[in-house]
Amino acid sequence: MGIKQTITQEELPLKYRHYTLKETQDGVSHSVYLLEDMYVLKIVTLEELNALENEQKLLNELQNICVPKLLDIVQKTDFILAFYTQVEGISNAHPQVIHIKEIALFLKKFHTLSKDLNSSNTQIYTKKHLKILILQTKNEILVNHFNTLTCELQNDGIIHGDLFYDNAKFQGDKLSGVYDFTEACEGDFVFELAVVALSWCFESENLNSQKVNHLLQNYGTDIQYEDFKEYIKYALLYYTTTRYLANQNYQELLDKLEQL
Repeated sequence: MGIKQTITQEELPLKYRHYTLKETQDGVSHSVYLLEDMYVLKIVTLEELNALENEQKLLNELQNICVPKLLDIVQKTDFILAFYTQVEGISNAHPQVIHIKEIALFLKKFHTLSKDLNSSNTQIYTKKHLKILILQTKNEILVNHFNTLTCELQNDGIIHGDLFYDNAKFQGDKLSGVYDFTEACEGDFVFELAVVALSWCFESENLNSQKVNHLLQNYGTDIQYEDFKEYIKYALLYYTTTRYLANQNYQELLDKLEQL
């Protein structure tokens, strides 16, 4: 994950130094910067070097679909600078059916490519790993939800895993790019769709069945709506738990989970 680290123009490699550096509100404060409209700079911990190298390798395999390139990984004494090409467009906080169709078609292409790829990143979305996280919370509500999970995740190929609406950009209604593959690892393709559903297919705490059906139909899966809801519960519980442990706002996700 990003770390708080203020950086100056003089600390950049020479090839990037003439670009104006602007901090963004994405991620952790002082961890993501824009270099004009050309590049994105992420500052991460030294421990994330392997994950970055995996991300770079994956993005190189995906250049026929709309993803950025990870151009340079520069190690400093206490942190790493990662330079990406910038995705044009804006994130849509209120996705409509047309946007859901776009992301479904993207995932269909992505998974077609990623099913034959491997990753050395830890598989963080498995039920075994989720159980470890749940026990760390010592939260009875989360434990009870975990005990009611019925779906068993498969290892289908590499998934993004974190495809909330703010990790995609649009120009008009056309998807211009999906980014932030730092936590991509091998996982379950239906779980991937469920992560999209929890971020893109709810109206407040209520799941919009029309949006869900568009997601499933345009992706091309035959899973039934009620069965898919079990995967959405899993995804909601996973992200409620990780936010709880990180002392982030988890209540909105928990409300959705309890409404399902």
